[in-house]
Amino acid sequence: MRIVDFHCDVLCKLLLDDKLTFHGGKPGTLDVTYERLKSAGVALQTFAVYIPASMNGRLEPILESLDRFHQSVLSCEDMRWVRTSADLESCLNDGKIGALLSLEGVDGLQGNLSLLRIMHQLGIRAAGLTWNHANWAADGAMEARGAGLTAKGRAFVEECNHLGILVDVSHLSERAFWDVAELSTKPIIASHSNSRSVCDHPRNLTDEQIKRIIAMRGLIGITYVPWFVSKEENVTVDDILIHIERICELGGAEQVMLGSDFDGIDRYVTELTHPAEVWRLREAVLRRYSASVADRLMSGNALRFLSRHLPQQ
Repeated sequence: MRIVDFHCDVLCKLLLDDKLTFHGGKPGTLDVTYERLKSAGVALQTFAVYIPASMNGRLEPILESLDRFHQSVLSCEDMRWVRTSADLESCLNDGKIGALLSLEGVDGLQGNLSLLRIMHQLGIRAAGLTWNHANWAADGAMEARGAGLTAKGRAFVEECNHLGILVDVSHLSERAFWDVAELSTKPIIASHSNSRSVCDHPRNLTDEQIKRIIAMRGLIGITYVPWFVSKEENVTVDDILIHIERICELGGAEQVMLGSDFDGIDRYVTELTHPAEVWRLREAVLRRYSASVADRLMSGNALRFLSRHLPQQ
């Protein structure tokens, strides 16, 4: 059973520490490594371009992150860059590991749609407008003001729709979420968010938000961030299943995918600390669901969605 993971922060760690290595490095320095992706049977991994606050607001760190992607990730023998549905099909047929690029926060684009178009040319295929704060495009989930999209943010969403860049709502304020949902003519994704009715955290999605993504035939990436999974101190894979079950109860069995947030966290679900341990989640899912449903949850939904919504060539 293949695995698709729609969010990790490897590129940020590589940006901040050029001594880290994605392939052949010491265990424990990165959660997601080439060896662990191969061991886990990962079909596709999305690599987020996230720029920390100390470097944010400039284009250069984004470009440097893309360079790390090419030098560290794509240099591995069985990694394949996925930009189109044809790339994805070829990758799956050849048994390689797909690598997709996303942008987590658009501060560095400075409201310039020309830079967004250049990002598309450089392979960005999903974009979240902001992180937890406010920027020129929108307010984030942790911004006390809770405002929605700016005029430039609305233009950004429209241009993403035109280019074929998936709009990621995971970090948006509720008002910004609904602005995107009303404006977007394409399905939206929440790359790494859980159910707020299960765990009450501002980064999780309300039932109404989940139902809207389902109605738009988008995707929701179940994340392993412990404080998004449960308020308990000891969080297990069984706690993650409760989020999957809630989304399925709302009619979203075909909208669930995985969005680990590996390398973006410093605390973990018990025995789920890197891709080679995701088999524990897979086994837990198989105890609750049929093999065909489990396959959709672990990879099938995401692969079908990408085949439909990535550019064809």
